[in-house]
Amino acid sequence: MLGQNVTRLEALLWSIALPGFGQLLNKKHIKGILFIVLEFLINMGANFNEGIRLSFLGETRQSLEVMNMQWLMFYPCLYFFAIWDAVKEAENGASRFTFIPFVSCAYFVTVGIMYSSVTTINGVFIGPIWLPMLSVIPGLVVGLIVKKLLEVYIHKKK
Repeated sequence: MLGQNVTRLEALLWSIALPGFGQLLNKKHIKGILFIVLEFLINMGANFNEGIRLSFLGETRQSLEVMNMQWLMFYPCLYFFAIWDAVKEAENGASRFTFIPFVSCAYFVTVGIMYSSVTTINGVFIGPIWLPMLSVIPGLVVGLIVKKLLEVYIHKKK
């Protein structure tokens, strides 16, 4: 990998795995380490890994009980910013509106966290892991639509 350019997809996927990995691939070591440290701090403060474990075992109510929601609400912005930053760096400067789907996802996931303690679907409690994860879908759709609309609008103005 040394001496080779990191592709946008590589940066995206490694950043999804752990914020900061994409920056390390892009040789932005200080920024990458900072994102990893911040991810670790927020993860520990939120008790995020235990919440994920319990949710995957179907114990969504217990997941809610063990997690610190105040800490968890920091996670989406850090997560999606780190992903966007890695993608932008891999592209050597992203297009003008590349950030919009990432910002939209951060907003929707944060709202998903806020409503996760009271939301059920068909009587099933979704919990603080699954509802925010599902919130990525409308966040991405809205973000891509807004991005496209802005690109069309700017193109028409020229």
